[in-house]
Amino acid sequence: MEDTTRLTNDHSIKLFIQRDYSEGTAVKFQERFPTELEGRINREEFLGILRDINGFFRDAEALTCSTFMENCCACLTGYLLLLCMPTHYEKCVRRAAKYIEEKNERVLNHHGIFMLDPMEKGLRCIEVCISNAHR
Repeated sequence: MEDTTRLTNDHSIKLFIQRDYSEGTAVKFQERFPTELEGRINREEFLGILRDINGFFRDAEALTCSTFMENCCACLTGYLLLLCMPTHYEKCVRRAAKYIEEKNERVLNHHGIFMLDPMEKGLRCIEVCISNAHR
């Protein structure tokens, strides 16, 4: 297993939840509980957050009638339509970012944990910072 932990300057720990390519190239993150979080947060609560994040990206990449029509209309307008309205994908990504922000405020920060929006890392991983001050 590759090293996914890094010590930062202020002695907080950074973990990286990597992408899961076992089912293809769709955006999905590994649903694993890092051992560094043991005793800090409930395992099922953390895994539930990861499942919800994966759900937002699964929804973003789903092909539905509305996304099909959105793409057809965009094509017919020379993609100028996309300047006027956000795409389904953009809406789902914003919902995921808002969800992560909410979970940080309501759950994770109280345990000394901070989760970064995966868009900030180019959807390659989810960065989780653990503060040693809450130990």
